[in-house]
Amino acid sequence: MGTTSRYRAATRMSAALSLVALVAACSGNGGATGRGGTDDYPGRNITFVVPFSAGGPTDTVTRMIAEPMAAQLGGKIVVRNVEGAGGTVGAGEVAQAEPDGLTVLMHHIGMSTAPALYEKLGYQPLKDFETVGLVTEVPMTVVGRKDFAPATLADLVAYVKANANKVTLANAGIGAASHLCGLLFQTAVGVKLQEVPYQGTGPALTDLVGGQVDFMCDQTTNTSGQISAGKVKAYAVTTPQRVKSLPDLPTTAEAGLPQLQVSVWHGLYVPAGTPPEVVRKLSEALKVALAEPRVIEQMAKLGTAPVPPEAATPQAHRTKLEEQLGTWAKVIADAGVKAS
Repeated sequence: MGTTSRYRAATRMSAALSLVALVAACSGNGGATGRGGTDDYPGRNITFVVPFSAGGPTDTVTRMIAEPMAAQLGGKIVVRNVEGAGGTVGAGEVAQAEPDGLTVLMHHIGMSTAPALYEKLGYQPLKDFETVGLVTEVPMTVVGRKDFAPATLADLVAYVKANANKVTLANAGIGAASHLCGLLFQTAVGVKLQEVPYQGTGPALTDLVGGQVDFMCDQTTNTSGQISAGKVKAYAVTTPQRVKSLPDLPTTAEAGLPQLQVSVWHGLYVPAGTPPEVVRKLSEALKVALAEPRVIEQMAKLGTAPVPPEAATPQAHRTKLEEQLGTWAKVIADAGVKAS
């Protein structure tokens, strides 16, 4: 082979090797398309995991934003309920999922309380998840069966103090928002009540409507309809201001129990290691969804509202989570509560 032929062959070989190297590099970086890349994200269906029962407050909020987020992302979002252990089963599943942005967790305040409640928690909120953005802060209400004797919150406080061994306080299970609010109520009143845990808010509220339990603390997303229909007796809302959808319901401060103030914030999470560009795309889609008039209207009917755009960001969400982890660690330690 002549010098020229050898030169041409070497040039062709070098070009071929360069092409192979380029393809290999692209397949392994975040700018490529396909399962490991972000350019064509999502590329496949996204699963939103709700760690509570279908029909509950967190499930309701998730389904409100899923459709407009999917439209913005150009894909489809499937909502899947994974119940158990106050939301820790579903959260643990997402913590172990592939960090590709195709498995997303919607969780509430329980993400910040689980480390204090569970001695053997299978994940660490700040280490095993990337925050995507806050979604909404839902007020809670103190409600009782419609034939319950106390007429006002002050009456309720006096009644439970006098009948602590007989009164039943329902909740959706250890670590659920209703359980946490119930702990705060008992701390504020200075009594220990007989708690009745359920597997989810739905069955707890069903038994309250049916008169099987005396009272509970639950989110407006779940109680507003029952209050408006007169199926339960409403005592107060646990926020500093009254709720627009329930204008006649006093705040706990107005009703004489200012120590009982709590709202249930929700946020989206993905597994740690999810590419920043994917997190950004999810956060931007969340902002678009929260600005949708239909979403705003639906939330208003349930006594809540979307967070402002600056709160629907990874950093704002992480800051909230860090602050709440500290707050609830003290509350739960003072209450002496541990989940089995």
